[in-house]
Amino acid sequence: MSDYVIVWDLETVPDLEALKRVHRLADDDDDGAAGILGDKFPKHIYHKIVCIGALIAKRTPECWQIISKGAPHAGTRSESELIEGFVKRIHELRPKLVTFNGSGFDLPVLRYRAMTHKLKAPGLAALPYFNRYSTDSVDLCDVLSSFGSAKATLHEISRTLGFSGKASGITGSDVAQYVSDGRIAEVASYCLEDVINTYRIWLAYELFCGRMTDGQYAESERLSLAG
Repeated sequence: MSDYVIVWDLETVPDLEALKRVHRLADDDDDGAAGILGDKFPKHIYHKIVCIGALIAKRTPECWQIISKGAPHAGTRSESELIEGFVKRIHELRPKLVTFNGSGFDLPVLRYRAMTHKLKAPGLAALPYFNRYSTDSVDLCDVLSSFGSAKATLHEISRTLGFSGKASGITGSDVAQYVSDGRIAEVASYCLEDVINTYRIWLAYELFCGRMTDGQYAESERLSLAG
């Protein structure tokens, strides 16, 4: 078992360029691409990553210690640079990956976008991260619902456990408009908020599974709220 965990989340916007290539539209026909997309949630392959929020924690005898957290975004880096930096850390640490709905969304989107940019990501192939029931990649949305119909949202679980939930008021459906309005920094803050909520839920799950003592959980939770 790895001594590192990376809790992460993607924020995305529709990739109109990909839609235009697939449907043989003119390079400047954004309206045509948007019309094809309509109000539907885009297929995974039509998402472009604008932010990758991540928290890295290391296991110590006393607790899980956060060693870094952040949400680099498209306001300061290209999509290729965002992905390259993230998969490099996975390659270096070979961590457990923790997400909320990651097997259903974040992981396949990350792979599609890495391939679109012709990026090498051997760290993602080193462990069975893409296997649905892998213990190296924990999708809390799946695990907590027993891979069934008893699913709840990240916000609902967070609030039920007494955490802040989506305190910013932003939702995933707002991201494209925020990015279009130049408010990418707010999107990054929202993304990191989701990451921290996911981490705290994971800590509670680890306690439930008996993989932490009460004292280790209390200290890990205290540190999750510090700074």
